[in-house]
Amino acid sequence: MSGGAVRELVSTGCRVLAANGHSDLVWGHLSARDPDGRGVWLKRAGLGFDEIGPDDVQLLSWDGELLAGQGPVHLEHHIHIEVLRARRDVAAVVHSHPEAAVALAATGLALQPVGHEATFFTPPDVPRFDRTGDLIRTSELGAEVAGVIGPHNAALLVNHGVVVAESSVERAVFGAVVLEKACRAQLLAVSAVGADRLIASPDEEALAKRERCYSARQVSLGWQYLVRSLPGPAAAGVTS
Repeated sequence: MSGGAVRELVSTGCRVLAANGHSDLVWGHLSARDPDGRGVWLKRAGLGFDEIGPDDVQLLSWDGELLAGQGPVHLEHHIHIEVLRARRDVAAVVHSHPEAAVALAATGLALQPVGHEATFFTPPDVPRFDRTGDLIRTSELGAEVAGVIGPHNAALLVNHGVVVAESSVERAVFGAVVLEKACRAQLLAVSAVGADRLIASPDEEALAKRERCYSARQVSLGWQYLVRSLPGPAAAGVTS
């Protein structure tokens, strides 16, 4: 995939995030590994997810130096660089501040598969980063976040937001969307009956649902729907 195609895909992913509960004014970001190994393609700072076009996606070196693109660089670019540095199997990272996920992390409750969505991540439970609720403003903190994620595909940053790390932009964005849905469903259930009366799928069933509901084909179909649902002209990233 060329740099231009990556920028198009990242910009489309940003707009999908905006349309599905991940907007927080101008904060939050999506990245993709540069296919030529030069570093990370990252949404620029100062614009909301819904405002991002291909020209608003920057190429950063592994040291955070701006190699291509325009505008300011997100202070928390360290999340993306360090997660991608630590995980060669990860090709894209989402960091955002969706309300339900932030709220669930603040309860201290484990994410439970009360519907299909949580099975994309659990079991085991989604790990928590609680070293600080402040911004991830250094490479050292970024490396700590990467360490908490470990082999998992997401982490909740307590009092802050989420990080989703996946094998493609499509999977990372899809994962961020279903993570917020899973957290919202659990909060609704807990508010109705309390945490001690929650009914969730047992581990064996949850793992089976992951294979059936979120196979590569199903995730691809879900991504294509999310892109088709965007307002305006057809976006990049939809395949038949």
